Amino acid sequence: MHSASRTVSALILALAIAARAQSPASPYTERLDPILEQIVREQNLPGLAIGVVKDGRLVYSRGVGTMETGAANKPVTPETLFHMASITKPFVATAVMQLAEQGKIDLDSPVTRYVPYFRLKDDRYRLITVRQMLTHTSGMPDVDNYQWDKPEYDDGALERYVRSLQTKQLRWDPGTRFAYSNMAFEVLGDLVAKVSGASFERYAEAQILKPLGMSSSTLLFKEASPSLLAAGHTKNKQGAVKVISFYPYNRAHTPSSNLHSNVLDMARWTIANLNGGELDGHRILKTSTHDLMWTNQAEAGGRGHVGLSWFINEVSGEQIVLHGGAEDGFLTNIVLLPARKLGVIYMTNCDYARMKDILLTVLSVVAPGFTAK
Repeated sequence: MHSASRTVSALILALAIAARAQSPASPYTERLDPILEQIVREQNLPGLAIGVVKDGRLVYSRGVGTMETGAANKPVTPETLFHMASITKPFVATAVMQLAEQGKIDLDSPVTRYVPYFRLKDDRYRLITVRQMLTHTSGMPDVDNYQWDKPEYDDGALERYVRSLQTKQLRWDPGTRFAYSNMAFEVLGDLVAKVSGASFERYAEAQILKPLGMSSSTLLFKEASPSLLAAGHTKNKQGAVKVISFYPYNRAHTPSSNLHSNVLDMARWTIANLNGGELDGHRILKTSTHDLMWTNQAEAGGRGHVGLSWFINEVSGEQIVLHGGAEDGFLTNIVLLPARKLGVIYMTNCDYARMKDILLTVLSVVAPGFTAK
C-alpha cells in the first residue's frame, strides 16, 4: 500500500475511533428516541434537547425538532444553545459561595455591607442578608418588566438596575416568608461583581464555566454563537406557533436569566454538582460548601424546600434537587437524583411545553422504581 493511502486509511480509522469515543452507544436510545419524537409531535414543540447523566458520564443526549419553526435545515442537536432562564441562579449562588469560601462574603451579613448603594424605599432593606436573598426569603419583590424590547449590553447595566430599586417596597419583614424573587438575584450578581472586582459575567466565565469545560456557554448574548442559538417560540391567540417578538436578553437581568448553554455543557455542570463541586480534577467548591447548598434552608410552599438557590424535595423516599427556568420563548429544567448519581437536563425553545410530563416520561425510563405524583 502506498504511504499516502496508508495515511488516509489511518486517518479514517482514527476519526471512526474518535467518533465512537465521543458518542458511545446509549442504553436508553432505543426507548427514549421514539418517546421524545412523539412528545415533540403531540405537544407541537419547535424543538427539544435532552441529556441524561449517570455515574459521572453523559449517557444519553438527543435533540429533536428544529431551532426555528419551519427551518428544517436547522435541526436541534445536543450542541444547540438555549436561553436557560432561571437555571442561571445556581451559577450566581455558586459564585457567592466561592467568595464565601475565600472569606470575602459572610452569608449572614447585610447585603449593604457589599453593595452600599443597594437601597429600597422601605428601610427594612438594611436588614436583608446575603443568605436571605439566596433562599428567596428576603421579602424582595419581583421584577415586573425585564424590558426585553430595550436591551442593554454595557458593563454598567446591572449596577444601574440595582441603583434603580430605591423606589421599591418590601413585601414583608426579611427572613419571615418565602417568595421567589428574580430581583434579589440581580442584586446578588452585582454583589459578586463588587466583591470580586470583575463583571458578574466575566467572574462566572473565569471561575465556573472555564474550569468545568463549558466551552460553548456564555452569559453574554453577543458572545453566543449565532449558528447554534435557538429561536424562542410562543403561541398567538389563535394557537399558532410563532417566533417571539423580542429575544429575552437584557444585561441588567443577567444574574436571574441570561445563561446560554446546551446539553453537552449542562451535562458537565450536572456531573460537577453530583460530584459535590468537582469535575475532571477541577474543584469549583469544597464538598462541605456544596453540601450546604443542598441543605434545606426554608420551606418553599409548593416547591418543597429551598437550599441556597436550589430547590429540594423528597419524592418516593429519595432526595430530588432541581431548578427550572421559564422565560418568553423558552423552558428549561435540571433535575438531580443524588442517591442514583443521576441527572436529567432538558430544554425547549418554546414557552408552552408540558415540562412535568416530559420529565416523568423520561424518568420512567432512566430511573426505574422512581415514582412522582
